[in-house]
This record gives sequence, C-alpha cells and structure tokens, in this order.
Amino acid sequence: MVQAQNKTAAVPAKQVLLVVDDRMENLEAMQALLEDGEWQLRCASSGEEALRCLLEEDVGLVLLDVQMPGMDGFEVARLMRGNPRTRLTPIIFVSAISQTHDAVLRGYSSGAVDFVLKPFDPSVLRHKIQSLLEHEHNRCELQVLSQQLERARAFNASVLANAAEGILVVGEDGRIQFANPAMAHMLDGEVADLEGSDLLSFLKNPASDGGWQQSEFYLHFKREATYRVHEAMMHTLNGGCLPVALSCSPLPRQQRAMVVIALDMSVVRNLHAQLESQAVTDSLTGLLNRRGFHLALESALARIERSGQRVAVLYLDLDGFKRINDSLGHDVGDQLLRRVGEQLKACLRPYDSLARIGGDEFTALLDNLGHPEDAAKVAEKLIELVSVRHTLDGVDFTLGASVGIACFPECGQSVEGLLRSADMAMYEAKRAGRQQYRFFSPEMNGRARSRLMLEESLRHAIENDDFVLVYQPQFQLETGRLRGFEALLRWQHRVAGTVAPNVFIPLLEETRLINRLGEWIFREGARQLAAFKQQFGEDMVLSLNVSPVQFGMPQLVTDLQRVLAAHGLKPSQLEVEVTESALMQDLELTQAQLRHLRELGVKIAIDDFGTGYSSLAYLRHFELDTLKIDRLFISNMLDSPRDAAVVSTIIDLGHHLGLEVIAEGVETQEQREWLTQHHCSVMQGFLVAPGVPASSAMQVPAQLDWSKLPLPRA
Repeated sequence: MVQAQNKTAAVPAKQVLLVVDDRMENLEAMQALLEDGEWQLRCASSGEEALRCLLEEDVGLVLLDVQMPGMDGFEVARLMRGNPRTRLTPIIFVSAISQTHDAVLRGYSSGAVDFVLKPFDPSVLRHKIQSLLEHEHNRCELQVLSQQLERARAFNASVLANAAEGILVVGEDGRIQFANPAMAHMLDGEVADLEGSDLLSFLKNPASDGGWQQSEFYLHFKREATYRVHEAMMHTLNGGCLPVALSCSPLPRQQRAMVVIALDMSVVRNLHAQLESQAVTDSLTGLLNRRGFHLALESALARIERSGQRVAVLYLDLDGFKRINDSLGHDVGDQLLRRVGEQLKACLRPYDSLARIGGDEFTALLDNLGHPEDAAKVAEKLIELVSVRHTLDGVDFTLGASVGIACFPECGQSVEGLLRSADMAMYEAKRAGRQQYRFFSPEMNGRARSRLMLEESLRHAIENDDFVLVYQPQFQLETGRLRGFEALLRWQHRVAGTVAPNVFIPLLEETRLINRLGEWIFREGARQLAAFKQQFGEDMVLSLNVSPVQFGMPQLVTDLQRVLAAHGLKPSQLEVEVTESALMQDLELTQAQLRHLRELGVKIAIDDFGTGYSSLAYLRHFELDTLKIDRLFISNMLDSPRDAAVVSTIIDLGHHLGLEVIAEGVETQEQREWLTQHHCSVMQGFLVAPGVPASSAMQVPAQLDWSKLPLPRA
C-alpha cells in the first residue's frame, strides 16, 4: 500500500545530452562525434532554443558554447541555475577563444562543472560526458529514492496518527517507545503520558506477578510469536478501566521491539449487554420475558437444592382482556398490559421475579417461602389488585385474573414441570368460575393428560368423519302434531365407543375446533331438512345448535344463506339455537347478529333458558322466536315448587312476549300433563324419543297419539 502511494517518475535508461552552438558546422561536427554514444543527442543553435529544450525534456548534461549572438552561454547558464527544473543539470562550457583566468572563473560561477577548449581531444570529451551523465543519473535516482522515502514516512505517520485502533511500540525492556493518538485517547491521556512508561503498568488483566520478563508478552516476543488476548482490561489515566482486545507481534529482530494493537471493546461489551438484556426482557412491559423467567427459575432451583428453601410459581391470566383488546384496540390493550405489569411488580417483594410470558399471561416466582399458604395470600393480593375498575381513553371497564400455583418440590422439580403445573392450576381456576386461584394437584395432571388425549382424538375424528347428526323430534303439546327436529351432534369413538356430548362439545368450543365442524353441520342439517320437507311438508322446522364461538363469527349469516340456497329451503324452516350465556357475552354484537339473522328470515331460539345470566332485563331487546326451558327445571318441577314456579314463569313470559316455548328433557306422562295444563307450546324428550339417526327420524309420525307412548326406538 505504501508503494502504491509513492509512485515517482523513474530515471530514464538513456539520458539526454544537449549540445548548444550557434554555428551549424560545429553542431554537425559534434553530432558526428557523439551520436553513437550511450545517450540521446539533442542539438540547439541558440540560447533560446536550448532553454525551450530544457523545459520540454529532462536533460542529463549540456555542452554549451560560450560565444553566441543574442544570448551567450553565460546567460543561458544563469537562467538554468535560476530554474528549479534545471538548477542541478551539469554544464560543460565549450569555447575556441583563449581563456583568461577571469573567463574561467565566470564560467564556473555560472554553474559550469567543466570548461573544454576548442580544439579538444574527442576521447577525453566522451569520457567526461560519460562520467558526468553517470553522476547525474545517480543523483536523480537518489532524489527519486529520497522522495519515495519521504512520502512513505509521511504516509505511515498518517496511518498511525489516524488509525482507529490503539497502536504501541514496546521495547524488549517493556517500556513504551511509541503510542499513536488513538491509544492515548483510549486511555484518557496524551501521547507523552504513555511514551517511556511500562506497558504492564496499564494492564489490569492479564496481570503478570513475575514482572515483565515473566509476562506472556515478553515470552512470546522471545519466541518471535504473536500473542493475542481477547478479553483484556487496561487502566486509564483517570483511574477507570477499559475492556480491550490485544494483539502483540514482534518487529524485525534488529529493532528489538514489538507492536501492540489494542481494540476498544467497550462498545461491543455494551452492545452485548444490551442484546442480553433484550433477550430476557419483554419489550412492552419491561418485565422478564419467557426466556428471562426460565433463567430466573432455573437459577432459583439450583440455589434452593443446596439450601432447602421453598419457592412457588404463580401463573396469572387476565380475565376479559381479549374483549377489551378487541373492543378498544391494541394500543389500549398495550397500555393496560403495562399498567397491570406495574401493579403486579409493586405488589411483589424486590427479590421476587415477575414476567410477561406472552399475550395477557404473567408468571411470578415467589422466593424463600415459609409455607404454601403464603403463596395463596400473594395470589389473593394479585387478583384483588387487578380486579378493579380501570379507565383508559375515557372508557371504564373491569378486569379479572385467574391464578394457578405450583410449589417446589411437591408440584414439580424442574422449570418445565413447575410451569406446566402452574398452567394447569390456572385453567382449573378459570373452569371454577374465574377470578380465583387454585393449587396444582396430581388429579389436575391426570385430567390434563386426559384432556390432551381427548383433544387429539377430536382432531382425528374430524379428519376421519367420525361425527354424525341425530335428530330428536319436537311435538306440539296440545295437538300432538310434529313441529320438527333438533339436530344433535354425536361422536362414536372407534375404540372407546360413544362419547358423551357434555365431554366433547365443551372441548370443541375451547379449542375452536367447532369452527371446522360448523360448516359441515350446516350442510348436513340442510341436506336432511330437504328430505324432511319431502316427508313432512313445508312447515317442518329443523333446529341447529350454534356455539358461542360460531355465533361471534361474522360469516355466520352468509354460511346459513349459502346452505339454504343450495337445497332450496325457506329460511323459516331453519331455527338457530344459541345458549343464553352466548347471547350475554357481548350485547352489542348479539343485537347486531340477531338483527342479521332476522333479516335472513331464520327462526332464533334461546337454548337452556334460565341457567345462565339473569337476562330477563335484556330479553325485550333481543329479536327472538323461541324459549327452550332447560331439562334441569323440567326434571325437578314436580317435586320442587321453586322449579315449578320457574317453569311456569318462563311459559308465561314467553306467551307475553309472543314467543314459542319448548320444554326439553320431558321423560314422563306426568311432566307432559303438567306442561299441557300450564299451556307450554312444545316438548321434546325421552318420553317421545331420544336423538335418532336420520333413517329412524323419517319414520316418526307427523301426528302423535299421546296414549301410545313411547315411540319405538331405532
């Protein structure tokens, strides 16, 4: 690189010899005498022409006539010596006049290196010319070399001065002979502060207790080997410390020194620390993230194995967060998560660990517990803290929290085991009604495994078309006329046999697998309704259950419209059954969805009425057709005056609101007679028939004789 920066014009192999004489015959004689020499011959017939030649070419030697008209040789020599380009060009004066002492002195004072009188000996002249040209050639080469050395020195000095890395030259005695500005800046001092100092006085790590000659720097220097330290530490002149990477290499032996290059690692260290922090920190709340919590719990478990202390893991999930996030937007949701994180952190002790491990889920590590009951107290505090009224963007709302607790070592002895146990316990708290805590128990583990196996079986059942629809008939209580059928989903497991609906349907809804079945249920139900219409007439009604998940889907009406059109069915022949709790989840969404269903023209029924929220105040706002009384009230109404009062009230309410009332789960003639006396509209239940396959449903009579019950089973 230095050579590339110091290119200088090379000295030509053949130098130029300039002969100057005003007489042409003299020039021709000189040309005949000198043209076969080891030089390039140029001729000029005047002083002016000679000067032009000198400006255009690099001339090695001038043979200059003294007496010339206009500008004589002395004037030409004077002008040559005044020009930097020709200042050192050797001149030999050639003259035919008798030279006086003064003339010779004037010639030498004009810059001549020799004086030749005409006539002259040609061999002597050629010898002089050859010697002077060699001398000039050597002078020019020396000048070129000097220029190259100067440029190299300047370039190398510039490199050292402007290098970003610190550079030291250290003698074999361990003293710093040279330091560049970057090294001085890194150590918060000046170059003069470093030069002459011992290198080891600036080194904190690696340290050498045995002095310089026992240090790795000196030992490697003696072996003429390179020594590198990737994690060194240097003392700065203001008392601080600087992390550096050092590389030490010996210089050529005669210099008896080594070069040490130091790279400032503080930026890299800070960046590494920042990346490490980001890797374990949740960017939204500033709490630990999942990886950070794993590391904290791992460290705690390693510590308590030696001390015998107890710890507990709390797994907290926010109740109602998704509804708030969907309603008010993700920005408000993020603000809420940050606020909850701050509240939870303020509630815990400084040495406890808190993390947001994703979504609206938080985990806490309670360290140094005396008893498991202490974890329960903390869980109660956290639930109470979160379950308050919040105000964001001018909107008031209330959150809740469900907490699972897993204690070490009873509930798990590894990070994964404790987290899994706490997670299971949290889901148990949610199933128990939310806004409460649960401790993990072995029974939970068994239930979780069973649930996992059942979920996997459900997925296989969907893929293998193992689900079927059965149809339970509904009859008018007063006339015995067939009103229609309710389509019920059934699962015949290939190994375990029939699986109860109350086992698999909640799981279908929790895992949202119901969405994969929903479209099939609509298609299959509509296909069968078309067959029922051929058998029982245009007034036949088919009821299809719609889960809370399906009811909230925006494409529900579109899906129903498509299957009705595909089978040529009237919308009034289809009844959509929705549970009371599904309607109450989001009143605004419920009203909009009911309005769309009403516009489509299908019937709308509330299933299991009376078992969910106290919705009587809202019932007048819903556009409905049917109330279905839950089987629990029907089974107890003859023995329980309270249940009888509830059933009677629902029937009266339905009549006043112009709704059809259907009693579910009717199993005895006494129940049927009581319902008939209280003017219930429709019944379904085992008294008439359970859910039967489509082929058996086609055999159900359109008009029922109540005296001939029950109907034959399939």
